[in-house]
Amino acid sequence: MELRAGYKNTEIGIIPDEWEVKKQKEIVRYINGRAYSLHEWEKKGIPVVRLQNLTKKGGNFYYSNLNLPDYQYMNKGDLIFMWSASFGPYIWWGNKAIFHYHIWKLECKKGKAVKDFYYFKLLEITEELKKGTSGSTMLHLTKGFMENYLISVPPLPEQTAIAKVLSDTDNLLQALEKKIAKKRLIKQGAMQELLKPKEGWVINTLGEIANFRRGSFPQPYGLDQWYDENNGMPFVQVFDVDKNMKLKPTTKQKISDLAKDKSVFVKKGNIILTIQGSIGRIAVTQYDSYVDRTLLIFTEYKIPMDIVFFSFIVQEKFRIEKENAPGGIIKTITKEALSKFKMVFPKSKEEQNKIATILSDMDTEIESLEKQLAKYKQVKQGLMQNLLTGKIRLV
Repeated sequence: MELRAGYKNTEIGIIPDEWEVKKQKEIVRYINGRAYSLHEWEKKGIPVVRLQNLTKKGGNFYYSNLNLPDYQYMNKGDLIFMWSASFGPYIWWGNKAIFHYHIWKLECKKGKAVKDFYYFKLLEITEELKKGTSGSTMLHLTKGFMENYLISVPPLPEQTAIAKVLSDTDNLLQALEKKIAKKRLIKQGAMQELLKPKEGWVINTLGEIANFRRGSFPQPYGLDQWYDENNGMPFVQVFDVDKNMKLKPTTKQKISDLAKDKSVFVKKGNIILTIQGSIGRIAVTQYDSYVDRTLLIFTEYKIPMDIVFFSFIVQEKFRIEKENAPGGIIKTITKEALSKFKMVFPKSKEEQNKIATILSDMDTEIESLEKQLAKYKQVKQGLMQNLLTGKIRLV
């Protein structure tokens, strides 16, 4: 295969002529974190950052008052790398802290690497790095492996240009994520206000409002004869009910002709509700499907009811019930218990429809932003693949 002008073959693949292949230790210093014994933890002091503190949920911090060398502290903006169980780079945006044993702090050598570029480079190669893990009970990367791992390195001006583009893209993604979070809060507030009981509204139990039944599926679940991935019909399980009162675009599994008589068919536009696993997820189905026994199907309504409005009040009822449940979780719900849930709503179907339209429009706006976010994430992935390998040049 003929090389493009301006590119060369190397031991790690084709890269631009101006780029170099380097061992990581030539451009970056890997600094070990410190292990702690139980008696060294304190209730106050400098936080010790462990792997669990770097997850989305975070975790409780331990603290230390030991006097450590400067290199064993990290400060705002420092680059670190998780090398055991969880893997990948992370920019620390907190205050002064100590990094624990399963974390390395990375210092780019002057004139060799730009920190922000190197962060994105590590993101790009993390999946490849995982192939170098070892260990039987807990996988980990060794410092020696990382220091000797070969990467392609552009000149400093190009590193800076690449980092700028990718950082700007990250900022755009973060701004969009904040906007979506804000819109969700606004929608939740509007929902609580619009569904708050008002004069003239009526109270009925779910059993008085609608008839419902469980889905079904032949047992045992795992037999191949019940499934047909090529020609089967969608088979809805709890996993397939999304958080936006819709089914996922496609179901995880499809049901075979042999299994259809042992399941329950649900036509497009009907309401289903999860009663096991992630309890309380509700959807107005967008396509014909068969439904599993872990869901309830609302089959008919005994009083005039806008089904989209009905979906919102059931969803809100479960939110309230979860708040009141021990630990914030409803562990199980039966058809009988559900039928006794008291619902407050306007008797007029026209008023129901007006409320449903307002909330549905908000959902549509959020869904549009989420699609935009997914698109930008794909753009970022493409930029990383092209810029960090030199397929697209900025200088």
